[in-house]
Amino acid sequence: MGVLVDSQKEGFGSSWGGLKNLVRRKQVDCAHTKRLDNPQLAKELTIPHLVAVGVGSTIGAGVYILVGEVAREHSGPALTMCFLIAGIAAALSAFCYAELASRCPSAGSAYHYSYICVGEGVAWLVGWALILEYTIGGSAVARGISPNLALLFGGENSLPTFLARQHFPGLDVMVDPCAAVLVLIVTGFLCLGIKESALAQGIVTAVNVFAMLFVIIAGGYLGFKTGWTGYEVPTGYFPFGVDGMLSGSATVFFSYIGFDTVASTAEEVKNPKRDLPLGIALSLSICCCLYMLVSIVIVGLVPYYAMDPDTPISSAFASNGMQWAAYIITVGAVTALISTLMGSILPQPRILMAMARDGLLPSFFLEVNKHTQVPVNSTLATGIVASILAFFMDVSQLAGMVSVGTLIAFTMVAVSVLILRYVPPDEVPLPSSLQESIDSYMLRHNSDAQMINGENPAKSPGDPCLPLLGEKKVAVDCTVVEKLEALSSCTLDEENRRKIASWTIMLICVGAFILTFSASNLWFSSLIRFTLCGAGGLLLLSGLVILTCIDQDDERHNFGHAGGFICPFVPLLPISCILINVYLLINLEVATWVRVSVWLMIGVLIYTFYGRRHSSLLNAIYVPKAHVDEIYRSSGAML
Repeated sequence: MGVLVDSQKEGFGSSWGGLKNLVRRKQVDCAHTKRLDNPQLAKELTIPHLVAVGVGSTIGAGVYILVGEVAREHSGPALTMCFLIAGIAAALSAFCYAELASRCPSAGSAYHYSYICVGEGVAWLVGWALILEYTIGGSAVARGISPNLALLFGGENSLPTFLARQHFPGLDVMVDPCAAVLVLIVTGFLCLGIKESALAQGIVTAVNVFAMLFVIIAGGYLGFKTGWTGYEVPTGYFPFGVDGMLSGSATVFFSYIGFDTVASTAEEVKNPKRDLPLGIALSLSICCCLYMLVSIVIVGLVPYYAMDPDTPISSAFASNGMQWAAYIITVGAVTALISTLMGSILPQPRILMAMARDGLLPSFFLEVNKHTQVPVNSTLATGIVASILAFFMDVSQLAGMVSVGTLIAFTMVAVSVLILRYVPPDEVPLPSSLQESIDSYMLRHNSDAQMINGENPAKSPGDPCLPLLGEKKVAVDCTVVEKLEALSSCTLDEENRRKIASWTIMLICVGAFILTFSASNLWFSSLIRFTLCGAGGLLLLSGLVILTCIDQDDERHNFGHAGGFICPFVPLLPISCILINVYLLINLEVATWVRVSVWLMIGVLIYTFYGRRHSSLLNAIYVPKAHVDEIYRSSGAML
């Protein structure tokens, strides 16, 4: 069998052009992908740094408000169960992130994984959606800091004039200088170096955690003193039923968003195979425990129907004679917002840099400072844009757009795990500079194949075939023939297995969409709704059964940096993750989807007119993975 080669170049596989550009995939992280002309980030982070980044990015000020809203409207005393269920759902995505981060420890997070496993088109949309998420998220968080800071200084109008919010009636604009200044300060910290910024985020996060521990300990003391009156309600533990509890779980799920920031720092971790999975797991576990303990205490202090929806924790302490606790809680809220702001700005420069490495964005974003080893241009660009938005715009109405980028990333990471296990890429893109080495290797390989088949490669096809080794008859061992036939049969079976697995993964995604869309749209007639739900559920169940029955690809053991964390319960866990995230995406507001669609259309135009034409894979030559190492050895080249 010869070596199959594909290329982007004209006259060398032109059928690869057009829409097939959307599914071209880059090479997984390995020794050959370490480009000498691409500056590398500093490897400075360890497990404590990752935990500080993960916890700081996840625990925002929302938890200080969210407990009251969810308890009053959805869960009642069962608020703790909401956080537990949401934590388990978030853990599904965390498992998928942990495997891919340890196998592919490069900057870019979900964008990077999607480019390797799914294709360039999907990877671009994931990266573009994440850019929106971090920009809007950082600006929204920054604008939430100034009101909380004002409370520490005595009230809404207690900030200095040059930092206080100012309203311009003619323009109907409320500017927030404090928010813009805070974004620029955080950007400056991030430019100092990843270790320094992680340390700063760790200090701020520690203050927030101590505030939450105060709520837990002091609230627990008050609860035992008053007899946990919040649980002595006539409506019972589930006043809104199981449906209300599940609805509350969907709401608090977004309070776990942030652990994916850990994966974005993968290139800067000293021991990524060990530290990244542990950093993600510890971050999520700490957040889940803190959320559950706070909810246990607050729901027990005050009956859920009597909670203040705006300041539930402060009002709960005030009703028990501890008005001064409001200052500690406000400090916790301020530090939570600052740490979340750092967690929002930290990943975006690395995503911009990764996209610039792949040629999808201008090389301006590729610049890395020689001393701090930070993508300084990307960091400054991110900080300046976020500060301008925080200064001029009230982005609270756009905050829902933050969820779209995260949920799309979570979904594609789960799909990438399925692809990695069942149909990992079997062709590798090589640069066109290796064209001569590839041609030489092909010629040598095909000559060897002809010699094995008894052909004379020196003769033309029209010449009569001469027997190998003259007229001498050669005895061929039957066992060799049998092995070759078995190998051919295995190859055929492997091709069929990959085709079945590929179609099954696609049908799983379609089934998840049909099921969640029909289940969430009550305006469908009952017949149509149940029919669609049945069809979607059947596709999901059939896909689960098929992937469970067929073997996973043996090449998964050699994919990327082997020997790291392995996601358990595949295919059940990734399929569950896809279903949950698609359900949450479907249930976002229509106005959110309209705004996101506009942003994605802008991204499609940029990709069409710039990214597609400047992609590093534009002139790539695709060769079977089994021959890559030999080609590199024969050429002596290194990417």
